[in-house]
Amino acid sequence: MEAKQKIGELIQQRRDTMRITQKQLADMADVGINTLYKIETGQANPTLESLQKITDILGMEITLQVKKV
Repeated sequence: MEAKQKIGELIQQRRDTMRITQKQLADMADVGINTLYKIETGQANPTLESLQKITDILGMEITLQVKKV
């Protein structure tokens, strides 16, 4: 699975678990509803700033790891 799709899937799952609508999350994160939809469906290439706003609200964190060889 491509990284964009995986990120979107994780955001959508967490949003659903928290029972927050796309509209609510978009408003809280100050991002457009269309942008959030595209992120969740893996169609967008979001900025780090947008991802940070969204993940902060969802209680998630962005991390980078070195690949295991």
